[in-house]
Amino acid sequence: MAIIQLKKIKKIYQQGELQIEVLKGVDLQVEKGDFLAIMGASGSGKSTLLYIIGCLESPTSGSYHFAGSEISKLDDDSLSKIRNERLGFIFQSFYLIPYLTLFENVLVPTIYSKKKLDFKKRAKDLLTRVGLQERLSFLPSELSGGQKQRTAIVRSLINSPDIVLADEPTGQLDSKSAAQVMEILATLNEQGKTIILVTHDETTASYAKKRVIMKDGLIYPA
Repeated sequence: MAIIQLKKIKKIYQQGELQIEVLKGVDLQVEKGDFLAIMGASGSGKSTLLYIIGCLESPTSGSYHFAGSEISKLDDDSLSKIRNERLGFIFQSFYLIPYLTLFENVLVPTIYSKKKLDFKKRAKDLLTRVGLQERLSFLPSELSGGQKQRTAIVRSLINSPDIVLADEPTGQLDSKSAAQVMEILATLNEQGKTIILVTHDETTASYAKKRVIMKDGLIYPA
């Protein structure tokens, strides 16, 4: 079953009198349980596409069906609800809040959640699964790059999202930490989680079950 279906998605940015067409009519279908790598060079449009999938950006034109519902024209409040409850995000730069502990950072997405989960217990369980149970009170500045990214993965999972979106998740990591992070994502996928990954790195992309290539704002089979 397709959980994501994009048809003829375009994204145009206006810079003064200049129009920059970043996405030029993208078609993409993602099935529930997929592990998809979107590959491409810098400037190809892959991160813009991921942000549209993640409801962080709106397409200029085209159709976006999420779990069977058209969402491309929804208002900000409706898109925010989808982002908070159904999507999890992992970024290259971690985006941990420096004055909050690891445990507090993980709980940030739960502030506006309407889901009835025991979030503190869930956070401890997830952090234990990624080997961070002894670091709950540590600040981000006391963590290695790999530990920060593992924290970001747990934060992305805390609201039990349908899909995890990862934008260059190994971009700031050494090879050992990168492998650990990708093994966690692969395990999550084996457990049924849908994962969409943006990367330019072949090793990172090798963990995915499916690949597509972005070039000049369009998608091609890998």
